[in-house]
Amino acid sequence: MKKLGLATVAAMMVGAPVMADLVFPSLSYRTGPYAAGGIPFADGYADYMTLLNERDGGIGGVPARILECETGYNTEKGVECYEATKGEGSLVYQPLSTGITYQLIPKATADGIPIHSMGYGRTSAKNGDVFSNVFNYPANYWDGASGGVNYLLETNGGDLSGKKIALVYHNSAYGKEPIRTLEGLAEKHGFELSLLPVDHPGQEQKSQWLQIRRERPDFVLMWGWGVMNQVAVQEAANIRFNMENFIGIWWSGSENDVLPAGDAANGYKALTFHGVGSDFPIFEDIQKYVVDAGKAAGAGDQVGSVLYNRGLYAAMLAAEAAKEAQEIHGVAEITAVQMRDGMEALEISEAKMADLGLPNFGPSFAVSCSNHGGDALVGVTQWDASAKTWSLISDFKATDGDVIGPLIDEDSKAYAAENGIEGRC
Repeated sequence: MKKLGLATVAAMMVGAPVMADLVFPSLSYRTGPYAAGGIPFADGYADYMTLLNERDGGIGGVPARILECETGYNTEKGVECYEATKGEGSLVYQPLSTGITYQLIPKATADGIPIHSMGYGRTSAKNGDVFSNVFNYPANYWDGASGGVNYLLETNGGDLSGKKIALVYHNSAYGKEPIRTLEGLAEKHGFELSLLPVDHPGQEQKSQWLQIRRERPDFVLMWGWGVMNQVAVQEAANIRFNMENFIGIWWSGSENDVLPAGDAANGYKALTFHGVGSDFPIFEDIQKYVVDAGKAAGAGDQVGSVLYNRGLYAAMLAAEAAKEAQEIHGVAEITAVQMRDGMEALEISEAKMADLGLPNFGPSFAVSCSNHGGDALVGVTQWDASAKTWSLISDFKATDGDVIGPLIDEDSKAYAAENGIEGRC
């Protein structure tokens, strides 16, 4: 019995970390039809945490540990990953899928674990009065829809009346997110909106682009992901649609989406909530402490790419929220409940971004009990095919709260009524 007991204890010690750490699960997808987008994000997320460990000794003196679980961008697998990792001391989940996010909202809330669906997921989760454990700062899909329309207003003399805008979208919960906002904006600004769904994974789009060629919309907006994006850009080129008038959401604006079309993709635009390229001081540290040290999550060839930067940005926001939680609660080894408090008190200023080696990389914003989505500032990027680079061609600008606010209020209150949730703020 004594021997059995010792063996059991030894097994428990092998399974436990040697020292306390801060666990950040990564619901990644390095396989499947969306792997080309999932890999750089996962690399950026992991590499930033590695940087903090190697350069700073962790977060507040506590090492950060990435707990990666492969979802294949599959909702069922995403939920399985959550269930398999939530007991490891996981502090915050980044589902990287609108479908997975929707499934995890009630589960994570009941478990007291926060979700950060950065730029995706349920848009009305911005209302922290209803969604206590869900955050989608610094911008959401409805902000993206408004940001795209605002950009078109700016570049067309402030008037879109009589214009035609087509939405080419992934026929999923993700792709359908901007529709109600665009319908409201169409009514407000007098443009005609047409909806063109594309079924997963998006390799067949001939009929949609033939319809665009027939109807001749003035502008095309796209909510795509994975291979759907590069096919759409190529099909647009095939019908000689003006790339200057083609704008994708931030998940349709990476190198993967434009390089296959070569020069034909020149001028294509995409919305964003963070900077592009590697011309920021932090990348020198990434190179020194992570890539050159042989500790990169991937081959190191994704550093500075759009989706690597997005993963890095998500990790930075998670780390800063953890620091905030440590300060609020006066402990270094925080829990998920305390992490939530840090996320709700998070404030990102330009001064803080500069101190982190990311000057002008993203918009300043603040989170509060009632506002889990930040300040809703959106920028626009454009692809230069000859230089093979994205450039930020606009500042991060405000979106239309007059249209988006009531939609968030309506949707979140309906969710609260369905689930018996009382306001808390």
